[in-house]
Amino acid sequence: MARYLSVEWVEAFDAALNALDLTDAVAAAAAGGAFSVAQLVSGVPADLAGASAGGEVRVVLSVADGHAHMALDADGSGAAQASATATIALGYADALALALGRLDPADALAAGRVRVRGDLAALVAGQEVLAAAAGLLGSALDDLTDPIDDGAAPGS
Repeated sequence: MARYLSVEWVEAFDAALNALDLTDAVAAAAAGGAFSVAQLVSGVPADLAGASAGGEVRVVLSVADGHAHMALDADGSGAAQASATATIALGYADALALALGRLDPADALAAGRVRVRGDLAALVAGQEVLAAAAGLLGSALDDLTDPIDDGAAPGS
């Protein structure tokens, strides 16, 4: 199992997304059908290959033509996030909890556990597309994400 937000995890998740036809979910989520959401995750464990020296990973979810694509902003240039329709920033534990469905995005936002810039509608649309993808992937998603250590509370 690849560790969450490692290069291998992003590549495996992207491959899983690419295999899905999300046309209906994209049409329902966003009128234009094309958007991107950048996620800046801090506090990433140092042993993850995709993490920068400061423990930060940047991933971008791009949605267009009924398909979703996830990629690392590996060079740290921020070019991908600069062109993102919306950007969210959060800590690793909260990002993992969101990915596993253990933290509700609206609750995380209300509690100040995530910071958002840009078009909130794109952020909501991204969550809707990811939820649709998770439903189509079913248990295959479980194999892509490492579990949360139940002894550690998200955000700590």
